[in-house]
Amino acid sequence: MVTVGDLAPEFSTPLVTDEMTSCTLSEAIVDGPVILAFFPGAFTSVCTGEMRTFRDRIGDVTDAGATLYGISTDSPFALREFREQNDLPFGLLSDHDRELVTAYDLRADMESVGIHDVADRAVVIVDPNGRVTYRWVGETLGDEPDYDGVIAAARDAAD
Repeated sequence: MVTVGDLAPEFSTPLVTDEMTSCTLSEAIVDGPVILAFFPGAFTSVCTGEMRTFRDRIGDVTDAGATLYGISTDSPFALREFREQNDLPFGLLSDHDRELVTAYDLRADMESVGIHDVADRAVVIVDPNGRVTYRWVGETLGDEPDYDGVIAAARDAAD
């Protein structure tokens, strides 16, 4: 399991912004710390609420010197629609091959609906040196992070 103080696993995965490109962790941390906000699935109620809360707090994120990425196992095409419908000003990473959820030990199952191997609800912050400085994993998929705590941790990672 990746814990605070560990080097974060490198990745290369589809990035959905206004375009579809790719993103690597090493490229993402060049400008400062990154907040990796893992969520189980686009268009679900709690995930939509979480991403909208991050949308509404994006000024705080950028003021902290960080870059935010939402991450789910949804396809890039589903994430593009999700991003557009929710006016998300940050990129979404499509972990459709489960590379990130496996590397960061954040696989979860939604047993009640028979869906397996989705992203756990979690937040990982990686500093510009590639070290994990913050890790939070919800006790249930319905939990949301402490947004103020995430932003404070991102600010600390930028210093």
